[in-house]
Amino acid sequence: MKKLLSVLLLFSLLFVGSAFSENDIRLGGLKGPTTMGLVKLIEDNESGNLTQKYDFTMAVSADELVPKFINGEMDIIAVPTNLASVLYNKTNGGAKLLGIGATGVLYIVQKGGEKISTLKDLKGKTLYATGKGTTPEMALNYLLDKEGLKLGEDVKVTWLSEPTEAIAKFALDEEALALLPEPFVTVAKTKVEGLESVISLDEEWKRLGDGSMLTTACVVARKDFVESNPEKVEQFLKDFFSSVEYVNANLDEAAKLVEKNGIVKAPIAKKAIPFCNLTALTKDDMKLAAEGYIKVLFDQNPKSVGGSLPEDDFYYGVK
Repeated sequence: MKKLLSVLLLFSLLFVGSAFSENDIRLGGLKGPTTMGLVKLIEDNESGNLTQKYDFTMAVSADELVPKFINGEMDIIAVPTNLASVLYNKTNGGAKLLGIGATGVLYIVQKGGEKISTLKDLKGKTLYATGKGTTPEMALNYLLDKEGLKLGEDVKVTWLSEPTEAIAKFALDEEALALLPEPFVTVAKTKVEGLESVISLDEEWKRLGDGSMLTTACVVARKDFVESNPEKVEQFLKDFFSSVEYVNANLDEAAKLVEKNGIVKAPIAKKAIPFCNLTALTKDDMKLAAEGYIKVLFDQNPKSVGGSLPEDDFYYGVK
């Protein structure tokens, strides 16, 4: 009997292991807006409706994906754009930016008090915010500087460890302001009466008119994978574009897929998706959008992009 059970267990393990083959693209993503645009691709992959297969892994933290990417255990990952630059530098040019998956998801939100409508209106105000020393702080600092304001002087910030803390602060402060990312903005609106989004950092960045964007999320691939699998990469970009297009155009169905993948509940996702600025920028459009953003981060903290600016070979499909 024990021998029979052992044989059955071995058979089951072999069967499960065969669900994906070595020819499948090993794709990873983070729970959040970084992966929201990929949920249709994930669904069609599970249903066998795509021309190529993906072995998809969802991660809570980039720390789960980065070592696998560097070690060659992941082919393509959806991560913050500055992390793609870090990977490029860490692997001596071994990472290729394939596309931008989302532009700005950062918003200034307000509850009560004198109405804020421009960044200049923030002078003399205090914001609750998360992300000290990371891209939210650097993006806000850059945009305020363009308006002649200094973060920490003209605009004070009370730094918090996570967005849920800001939501708790709103309950105690009748004239609170905060810098929050989606989908936490949508979550906050369900919990705090009178809360509204008053400034989109994405729109403020675009208003500068230099062609760059607040490129929050991207898809990045290993250079050796790209060079060895050009047809697979091109098909992935088609699947990527189709998925993002579907998510933006079919909110009800897409929201269900977002919940199915454990990102946020469907009612929140339905309201948040239009404000996550999901996109599928590739090639020249991708480079124009990302290059200026990476330069802004580099100028404030070179370590945030890996210590140096990526060379042109970082941008896939750009001659």
